[in-house]
Amino acid sequence: MGGADGKSGHRVWRNARLATMADGVAGLGIVEKGAIAARDGVIVYAGAEADMPASAGQGAETVDCEGRWITPGLIDCHTHLVYAGNRANEFEMRLAGATYEEVARAGGGIVSSVRSLRAASEDDLVAQALPRLDALMAEGVTTVEVKSGYGLDLDNEKKSLRAARRLSGERAVTIRTTCLAAHALPPEAKGDKDAFIDLVAKQIVPAVAADGLADAVDGFCEGIAFSTEQMARVFDKAKALGLPVKLHADQLSNLHGAALAASYGALSADHLEYTDEAGAAAMAKAGTVATILPGAYYFIRETKKPPVELFRSHGVKMAVATDSNPGTSPLTSLLLTMNMAATLFGLTVDECLAGVTREAARALGLLDKAGTLEAGKSADLAIWDIERPAELVYRMGFNPLHARIWRGQ
Repeated sequence: MGGADGKSGHRVWRNARLATMADGVAGLGIVEKGAIAARDGVIVYAGAEADMPASAGQGAETVDCEGRWITPGLIDCHTHLVYAGNRANEFEMRLAGATYEEVARAGGGIVSSVRSLRAASEDDLVAQALPRLDALMAEGVTTVEVKSGYGLDLDNEKKSLRAARRLSGERAVTIRTTCLAAHALPPEAKGDKDAFIDLVAKQIVPAVAADGLADAVDGFCEGIAFSTEQMARVFDKAKALGLPVKLHADQLSNLHGAALAASYGALSADHLEYTDEAGAAAMAKAGTVATILPGAYYFIRETKKPPVELFRSHGVKMAVATDSNPGTSPLTSLLLTMNMAATLFGLTVDECLAGVTREAARALGLLDKAGTLEAGKSADLAIWDIERPAELVYRMGFNPLHARIWRGQ
């Protein structure tokens, strides 16, 4: 956690403006003349500099922030960062008028990413994912969730998750891995969804759990993917193995995926364009986070927006994420994602910033360790050259990051 010299293991950032994002505090939890003290990678004090106990700063290396803003390190809680190749050719086909089905018949869609991933080595996958990870980190991201789902058989799903796990050895970042084996039907399944779901529930999920490769289990509940009944079989197995669940739900139609996710106490349900009031109420009751993914909405030119007003009225927490993937959201900027969430879906500045910090941590089951500037949390900070937090949402294609701190370093 701390530096070998001992001194860098104990630091104070002073003369800063804090957006603590503390849970239950109004707005952004702003502290105007603030300071943060960290020891061995953990925050020991965050608050007004005048109130900091002498013990918190004693013998610490001090950093003068010169009035800059500090937020928690950003968290991208929904990505498919590990994949091989790209699907720019499909983008061109769609621009020329091809439908999603026509693209799929021409060998495109998720199946084309499956072919590419299966042909790639684990080292290839790590090498191709690192530049995407670097782009996120350059904007202050300190935690990234990475899903599998382009392997679709036991060996390749494990290869994908191992590659994702290795990213945290290559970079100073927290990686959470999610097994998304129930993502699509592989060619060898010959259209038999039930047989494939059997393979996922009886072989892939247990093997991944036994090897400690996944922090959660996810699936794609949609007409072009899997039904609620099929997803329930996967979730039953995940629960039996002690793994939390998440769900790609209600993106293209309302199959009541949000309600299904909530019935399993899911950490999050994601996309949610077609979620109805019953789904929103179920999510609120279960504490399931709504993860908003404006990149996919924009990229595939959706017209149905997620029911943000329903989530607000029912008190559903909202996270915001890139959905970084080769087919429907080739996006590696969480700052741009916030702007899209505000511009396309009407989220407020406060909702956007909470969505990439506190609520993103909640969506990963990490709120006890990350997502806010509070004592006991990991010292994951983003220090910004801005006059006010709204700039982080308002600007497009501009990165005002001054420094990124992960675990105090």
